[in-house]
Amino acid sequence: MKLEIIYYTLMGIGLYFASDWILDRLEVSRGERFKNRNIIFFVIILILAFLSFNFTKFVLLAAG
Repeated sequence: MKLEIIYYTLMGIGLYFASDWILDRLEVSRGERFKNRNIIFFVIILILAFLSFNFTKFVLLAAG
């Protein structure tokens, strides 16, 4: 149980930086900043969180 907290915390930190990087790449390819970049950042991190947390839950349950 305590190890799961560490896994999810580290994943959350990684998701934050990954979402920021993805948003920066989108803005660079677009050539300008988004007006509502907070909302776009939230959508990116939300999708990544759903995918990664569900995958981690599946792996932890399958492991025992």
